[in-house]
Amino acid sequence: MSAEADGMGLPEPCENPELIGQEAAEAVLLQAAGEGRLAHAWLLAGPRGIGKATLAYRFARHLLAQGEAADQELGLFGASEPPQDGIAADMSLAPDHPVFRRVAARGHPDFKVLEPGVNEKTGRPRTEITVDQVRKATDFLRLTAAEGGWRIVLVDSADALNANAANALLKILEEPSRHSLLLLVSHAPGRLLATVRSRCCHLALRPLADAAVGELLRRGQPDLDDAEAATLARLAEGSIGRALELADVGGLELYGELVALLAGLAGGDGAAARGLDSERLHGFADKLARGSDLGAFRAGRDLFLWWLARAVRARTLGRVPELVTDAEGPVLGNLAKRGSLAEWLALWDKVSHLLARVESANLDRKQALLAAFLELEALARAR
Repeated sequence: MSAEADGMGLPEPCENPELIGQEAAEAVLLQAAGEGRLAHAWLLAGPRGIGKATLAYRFARHLLAQGEAADQELGLFGASEPPQDGIAADMSLAPDHPVFRRVAARGHPDFKVLEPGVNEKTGRPRTEITVDQVRKATDFLRLTAAEGGWRIVLVDSADALNANAANALLKILEEPSRHSLLLLVSHAPGRLLATVRSRCCHLALRPLADAAVGELLRRGQPDLDDAEAATLARLAEGSIGRALELADVGGLELYGELVALLAGLAGGDGAAARGLDSERLHGFADKLARGSDLGAFRAGRDLFLWWLARAVRARTLGRVPELVTDAEGPVLGNLAKRGSLAEWLALWDKVSHLLARVESANLDRKQALLAAFLELEALARAR
């Protein structure tokens, strides 16, 4: 499954014939290809779940559908030949087109995807792209295209490359073969090797507009009403992938419970901060930590860290950011007045580090959540 796939009502990027909200990025690629100045490696960067992988598959299909036309000296389509039938000016390709079907099935001889995949020895999902995978992809790119035109490797995502794999990728980046193309999807390009970044043409994709996220949400989750879809769109900050994940695990309810829990810390309207309600806190932590499914824990953890980031922003700017719900306004406004900016930044650093280690270090989920909330309570009580 793609790093950006949701699997909850919308197609996987490899099967998605539509691209919504990223027309500007698509136009950049289309113009570069049409003018015959296509870089050998593109880094498609931006937040998770905004359509980067969908755009990468769409572009790969577009190029592969041109076949031998890509070998013209005067550009992708040559001097006078129009695009072949089925190729639209916006890169769209019908789902029943042979290239579309073969790319979706990973059966095109000139197209390869690099992703963590499954460990053949253990049968378990990998968390990294290995050096052996990259070496096979390098050999693949050096072969002559089976159908004329391009040999394309899509790396989804480049963030999963381990150190040895990233260094191996440099070889093909430094010495690209003719009509070989690397498409690297990255959610956090700043974490990639500087040498990898410097050898790619960067294309930054913007978060989707709330209206676009809402439209896609209603397709993937038709039971949502307009108000729920709008609130999820604001919570997701332009990521349809995040919005769908939140919808799937009851993110609206989780966020409401989080805000209600934090209300005890905020006080306001002449009332002193009461502190966290112990019963409510333990109930919330139990709800996120129970069972083997990590979906609820990850959603609750990410919502808490997202809320903390907004509180830090409010403390920095001296004003509350745009509200997701009316109930959170007093909570954010009053809490952001407590402590210094340095204390808020230290809290963010400590809590985010703790919660990020829960899965990798197999920490007790409930105890980690309780510790994180108690750190916030200590800051909220400071004057």
